[in-house]
Amino acid sequence: MASFENPARPETETTVDGDDSSRGTIRFRSTLLSKPRALIQIADSISQQNPNFSLQFEHSLKPQEQFALVTGIFRVKVFLAGMASAKNMENLVAARKSLKISLEKSKALAFALEKAGPRLEEINQRLPSLEAAVRPIRAQKEALVEVGGHIDQAVGPAAAVLKVFDAVHGLEKSLLSDPRSDLSGYLSVLKRLEEALRFLADNCELAIQWLEDIVEYLEDNRVADDRYLSNLKKSLKTLRELQTNEEQGCLDGGLLEAALDKLEAEFRRLLTENSVPLPMSNASSHGEQACIAPSPLPVSVIQKLHAIIDRLTANNRLEKCISIYVEVRSSNVRSSLQALDLDYLEISISEFNDVQSIEGYIAQWGKHLEFAVKHLFEGEYNLCNDVFEKIGLDVWMGCFAKIAAQAGILAFLQFGKTVTDSKKDPIKLLKLLDIFTSLNKLRLDFNRLFGGKACLEIQTLTRDLIKSVIDGACEIFWELLVQVELQRQTPPPSDGSVPRLVSFITDYCNKLLGDNYRPILTQALVIHRSWKQEKFQERLLTDAVLNIIKATELNLETWSKAYEDTTLSCLFMMSNHWHLYKNLKGTELGGLLGDVRLREHEQYKEYYAAVYLRESWGKLPALLSREGLILFSGGRATARDLVKKRLRAFNEAFDDIYKKQSNWVVSDRDLREKICQLAVQAIVPVYRSYMQNYGPLVEQDVSASKYAKYTAQSLEKMLNSLFQPKLGKYGSAKSSHPNGKIDNVVTNQFRSAAHTVTGLEGQLVYPILLVNAMAYDYQLRRRGKKVLYTSSSPLPGGFSTTMEFSSSTKCDDELNTISIGLLHDHGIFEEHKM
Repeated sequence: MASFENPARPETETTVDGDDSSRGTIRFRSTLLSKPRALIQIADSISQQNPNFSLQFEHSLKPQEQFALVTGIFRVKVFLAGMASAKNMENLVAARKSLKISLEKSKALAFALEKAGPRLEEINQRLPSLEAAVRPIRAQKEALVEVGGHIDQAVGPAAAVLKVFDAVHGLEKSLLSDPRSDLSGYLSVLKRLEEALRFLADNCELAIQWLEDIVEYLEDNRVADDRYLSNLKKSLKTLRELQTNEEQGCLDGGLLEAALDKLEAEFRRLLTENSVPLPMSNASSHGEQACIAPSPLPVSVIQKLHAIIDRLTANNRLEKCISIYVEVRSSNVRSSLQALDLDYLEISISEFNDVQSIEGYIAQWGKHLEFAVKHLFEGEYNLCNDVFEKIGLDVWMGCFAKIAAQAGILAFLQFGKTVTDSKKDPIKLLKLLDIFTSLNKLRLDFNRLFGGKACLEIQTLTRDLIKSVIDGACEIFWELLVQVELQRQTPPPSDGSVPRLVSFITDYCNKLLGDNYRPILTQALVIHRSWKQEKFQERLLTDAVLNIIKATELNLETWSKAYEDTTLSCLFMMSNHWHLYKNLKGTELGGLLGDVRLREHEQYKEYYAAVYLRESWGKLPALLSREGLILFSGGRATARDLVKKRLRAFNEAFDDIYKKQSNWVVSDRDLREKICQLAVQAIVPVYRSYMQNYGPLVEQDVSASKYAKYTAQSLEKMLNSLFQPKLGKYGSAKSSHPNGKIDNVVTNQFRSAAHTVTGLEGQLVYPILLVNAMAYDYQLRRRGKKVLYTSSSPLPGGFSTTMEFSSSTKCDDELNTISIGLLHDHGIFEEHKM
């Protein structure tokens, strides 16, 4: 097809296809479209010369243009045909047929051209780049020859890098699989990936430098066009930025990170599936032996953990690894502790009034803390060492410290601190010593397990707790004497029973001096004084306890004087001296007091018992006097009147005493039975004898029941019912004897030994009182063969004593004790022989 730019070319061109000269192809130039008159002339000429013709256009026309052209020609031919004669009708039909065929061909051609349009557009877009690619051919021959060597040098490292990239992508399938089935194989593939990435990291820089050099060479020698060089520079800049930022994920598409995530998941799975809570029953079955707990994980599992940790550490994932380990293992320890019901550890200082309300929890606290330290934390300590030993001491110690803190060791220490912050109470001293005992028992374990720098918080809380325990215990101990002295101003029990203070102090001091508390109290006092740069001496403890007992005894003397009723005062002193004797004898405290001082309490008990009987029931037999009751003729009526009078007086006195003493209490059963028996022996035999001799005088009287009110048996029964403790009470039944910080103490029951008193029926027999002669500053005066001792100071209760014995009387020189008689202001009441 000729160019359209040739002006000399004719408007039409006729060609003949095949041998049929009557059929030809007429090609029209597009310029005819703008010349309709010329088009008509041409069509007329064609129809005259050759009716069998076809049309062909010089270049591609739009289908619309082709259709318009053909339609125009057709109309021209129709017009010409109409103007022609009938003889040309056949030619016109033939032309019509030919024109129709040409139209169909034009449509097919238009469809083909429309389909080829996008391809032509694509070729049109690629032509500039092809042109730019061919343009360097116009460069100088020498430059083209030299650039080949430079390109080869730059492409070598780049090709190696690309080859490694291909290898990295080849590992993708293996690394995205589950490592559980073949952990060692997975780790081997991961190492290959790490090596490949290291190669890329090391060689990408070199490859980029080579490529930058060749680009610079191409630019300097104008071997490549500017657009091409610009694209190269942009690509190299992107590579340089990635290299500078060390975005390794961009080198492998995030494959390494995905593989490490799977390793972390496998690390967690191994820990979780092999971490089983340890029940306390299993741990306690080992007894008191020191427990170096075996590793709670199998060796094979630990080996797998080592392999995973190595890879995670090599890829800067150690912190995440430790975080997973701490989370899983601390959760396992908490599960073990949850079975112990440790809700009490959350009790705040505002939730209880005093330490007695949580006394039971403190004992549990010691056992639970020992279990946690010796078994749970011991095991975690060893396991941290086994798993992270290769990483370093600081790492695994820090890991263990986090586990201990998250698992609950801080809650144990905080509970102890809460106890120390509670209200002061003597019982609190014992509980503080219990806490100190538990901590002291675990001292070596604490130092070994929590002695590292990572456990600084635990160390601080432990030191604070120990200091609070020691300060609180020592403060309470030294204040005990003051507290006892403060109780001196309170009233005594109205029923004459043993005050709670006395029963508490005896039991309390015995505990302090017992094997359980004395060593730990001594240690606490030693530590406390060492903080003050003071030395501790053993006698400080014993002297303090003895002073407390002395203050208690002085309280008893003071309280006894507060009673208006002398007999109640004697009953009170009798009960308390017996209580001290029975509860101190055979104890550490009793050993400190000594046998002499203990015997004094026993003697005082006997003394006050005798005075009590004399001042109360001992007065009743005298009311049943037989004086003036000699029966003679005519004196029976007189005797009956005397008997009635004396029985009336006896009944009134008995009722008065019984009514008054029915509210009194003797807590010790043996002492109570003994004093009741003495009262029975003082009254019943005399009453029985009197009624046997003189009862018939009034029994026949109309008002006999008014005078013979009691039988001997009823009197005995009534007397034996005295001094019973009130139900649900110990010590004082009716009076509240406040003891400040000691008010709520529950004391122990006391044991008493049986005492027997013998005598002739109808005679009043009193026990002999043994006293220490040195205790009351006795003065010795000799009267011939007799020695008289007189007390220069009255005994408690306002009674004085004298004694005399012959030179043959045996005397214990060591104890300097003797038998004495009891004297009253009215004279000798009873005489006793040695």
